[in-house]
Amino acid sequence: MQHPDLPLTHDLVLIGGGHTHALVLRKWGMRPLPGARVTLINPGPTAPYSGMLPGFIAGHYTRDELDIDLIRLARFAGARIVLGAAQDIDLTHRHVIVPDRPPIAFDVCSIDVGITSAMPTLPGFEDHAIPAKPLGRFAAQWDTYLAGTTPARIVVLGAGVAGAELAMAMTHALRTRDRDGTVTLIDRSDALTAIGAAAGDRVLRQMNDLGITVLTNTKIARVTGQAVMLSDGRAIEADFVTGAAGARPYDWLANTGLTHDHGFISVDATLQTSDPAVFAVGDCAQMTAAPRPKAGVYAVRQAPILYDNLCAALAGGPMRRYRPQQGYLKLVSLGGQSALAERFGLALSGPSMWRWKDRIDRKFMNRFRDLPAMGAVDLPPVHTTGLVEAMGDKPMCGGCGAKVGRGALRDVLAELPANQRDDITALPGDDAALLQTGGAQQVMTSDHLRAFVNDPVIMTRIAAIHALGDIWAMGAAPQAATATVILPRLSAPMQQRTLLEIMQTANETIRAAGAEIVGGHTSVGSELTIGFTLTGLCDRAPITLAGGRAGDVLILTKPLGSGVLMAAEMAGKAKGAWIAAAIRQMTQSQAKASQILAMAHAMTDVTGFGLAGHLLGICEASGTGATLDLAAIPVMAGAEQMAGAGVRSTLFAANRVQVPSLPDGGKADLLFDPQTAGGLLAAVKADRADDMVAELKQQGYPAARVGVLTSETAQIALGSG
Repeated sequence: MQHPDLPLTHDLVLIGGGHTHALVLRKWGMRPLPGARVTLINPGPTAPYSGMLPGFIAGHYTRDELDIDLIRLARFAGARIVLGAAQDIDLTHRHVIVPDRPPIAFDVCSIDVGITSAMPTLPGFEDHAIPAKPLGRFAAQWDTYLAGTTPARIVVLGAGVAGAELAMAMTHALRTRDRDGTVTLIDRSDALTAIGAAAGDRVLRQMNDLGITVLTNTKIARVTGQAVMLSDGRAIEADFVTGAAGARPYDWLANTGLTHDHGFISVDATLQTSDPAVFAVGDCAQMTAAPRPKAGVYAVRQAPILYDNLCAALAGGPMRRYRPQQGYLKLVSLGGQSALAERFGLALSGPSMWRWKDRIDRKFMNRFRDLPAMGAVDLPPVHTTGLVEAMGDKPMCGGCGAKVGRGALRDVLAELPANQRDDITALPGDDAALLQTGGAQQVMTSDHLRAFVNDPVIMTRIAAIHALGDIWAMGAAPQAATATVILPRLSAPMQQRTLLEIMQTANETIRAAGAEIVGGHTSVGSELTIGFTLTGLCDRAPITLAGGRAGDVLILTKPLGSGVLMAAEMAGKAKGAWIAAAIRQMTQSQAKASQILAMAHAMTDVTGFGLAGHLLGICEASGTGATLDLAAIPVMAGAEQMAGAGVRSTLFAANRVQVPSLPDGGKADLLFDPQTAGGLLAAVKADRADDMVAELKQQGYPAARVGVLTSETAQIALGSG
């Protein structure tokens, strides 16, 4: 991890989560360069490993076994991860352009985005076929197709090694499921030209034995929804068409201004492009001094060279030269648990070759699963009593997991003198204060969050949605906001970059809610903290905690689990896909939900005190109790699993003691999980509840009826309803 007392001075941006960048991040986690902030940009939270794709298609590996978890890897490396596809690089301003966010500035950049096997010039391919690369989208579509029951009609375009492996793997998967079907492999030239004659003959014999039809020197006219049409007029029936015919670079690379060879970025022996601040590796790069075929073995061996040269570019120092080997071992999956190995013309095949290949692939993937545990900071040998207990057994959570507990906060507020202004209405425990301003009803709130993700843009969106929740919970329309930002220690250029990202994002998010940012304050501290003070206007009486009535139905608009998932992510235990989904929930606006729930009797947003704590607030203020239907409460993917594994947010214990009537263990523990930018909890008239839930779902909220208010004052129990 970065040394906490050293400022960051340079931005290193890695575009793409390819094999080389994954290995660089792993090494960075063990040997970071002090002063460098690392950003990884990738379309999704995972990156599939190409070597195991045929095994996944055949059914030998699960999807989890296929994927490198980039969110977990980035956390280990101390890097921020941006989930989005880069579309351009502005070399003049040193910016990477990613849709739907401010430009990402860099001092040094590296590109490892792989290739695509899309065929844009083949009529009908874009509408009716799926390229084998990028692998993630292909793997997902194959999973869906394989689950079907009708006879399969599969066509693979491209009879190279990749196409042959896919055809054999698909055939094996169909046979395993006893699903009838045909698999046809088509190429406009000869088959298997990248391997020796003896190896090629063995693969062709294997495909023949599997019943795969191989058509070589065959031109394709177009792809339709029902067939692949050949130039000679024949139609090959197909309902799943994939392209594996060679490699194409992504189109945007040729427009960056970097020197390229038919779209493949040209690099020298140091892996630098025509711009020395930009590197490129893997299949998207072309080594000008020593051209090589597109193969993962080269990407893997580029990793230590790239790591050293990125450090040299950032810190000054000599560059290392990459010297690719002349040949490499080719391992070809043959459908079942059998493989062919070929090098220097010698070919061997059989189950033993599969076991060899399997060991190599698993060893590579285990490098990203078995990440070394980084040791905790040692305390000084002499320290005050109670310091160990105050430190706790894990790092402090961010977001609402870092809040002060409900009990302690209430005790402190009880000591303050009563309000003495006539234009302020006391609403103890409510989400915002109610002000009378020139005849208008105005609500005001303030909230800020300690960062728990390394991306300032995502953190700003979450913080803004979180703060706006107090306004929405009172049925008010957001009006104005001021921003409070504490930046970690950064160099002057990085301060400007980071603050620009934060304020552009804040302005966009607050304005989308109907309000305007009118000012704020910035300072420098030990870590990133973002907060907002907001006002809102009410055109009728605000919705408070005190309006609930026995018999009201409780509606929750978002699932629970952000606290436990963020704690699990900090500990390296959460799946990246869970975290990506949780972030989507936390950045979802509650504006439409507030409008739908405008006739609620009582409402709050579920944040730091958890669902149980915030429901207790409604019950105490309304003079009611509540019964929760635990089975009906929506939870985020992975949250129940992590809670069951004993993962807890920092604030969990303080939340738990506030509602002793509820049971411990299982899903019930999530009732005390502190939420960041959580959903609205509304008490509504029973005969309106189903219509409101239906309308909320129509607007994209995973809303549910989660319980009812009862006449048992301040008592919360579990039941059904």
